[in-house]
Amino acid sequence: MERVIIKTADGSDSLYVKDLNEHYHSIHGAVQESQHVFIDAGLKYISARNKNISVLEIGFGTGLNAFLTFIESSKVDLIINYTALETYPLEMDLIEKLNYAECLNEEKDILKTIHACDWEKEIAVSKNFILHKIKNSLQKIILSDLYDLIYFDAFGPNVQPEMWTEELFSKLFSALKPEGVLVTYCAKGEVKRILKRVGFDVESLKGPPGKREMVRATKK
Repeated sequence: MERVIIKTADGSDSLYVKDLNEHYHSIHGAVQESQHVFIDAGLKYISARNKNISVLEIGFGTGLNAFLTFIESSKVDLIINYTALETYPLEMDLIEKLNYAECLNEEKDILKTIHACDWEKEIAVSKNFILHKIKNSLQKIILSDLYDLIYFDAFGPNVQPEMWTEELFSKLFSALKPEGVLVTYCAKGEVKRILKRVGFDVESLKGPPGKREMVRATKK
């Protein structure tokens, strides 16, 4: 798949996939969206009651969510065990062109380190952040761990309908600890109905710039 770097409205980069006619992030702001959906509504919500957090990300992509989580772990002294699934990892030469470090006033080497970590191994990126990248799909992998938080960041239902099924959300529900949380940018009615059917308590929250709503689902 050919990927082209584009500039989003908050000045941060994203990728456009020509074959799918889809962007990796919101064109209204890549960093704004990831911060709002995954960090503010997910990580900060969980960290209010737990400082040792196991995170599962569906759709590692550019590594932006992992990068923001790493930054947050350093700020407030969280211990993060971060597992990320990705079927199609990006090339390093493309990663090195992304401007997330500049936008966030962080060292560029951190994002590069996150991407350079070996796949299928647990790597201590810092004393607070343990990364385990898995090159596999949600459909094929056996999730044996119990997670506190899931970042569901697959391409949208119109582009990847196979990722938004009752079977897969049931699998994720089982992979969460009691009171565990799944957050996603997508707030389509059918997605919310599926989440409820598999057992989640579903909240519609204010979305990031350019989106009316997002979803936080809790395993009660």
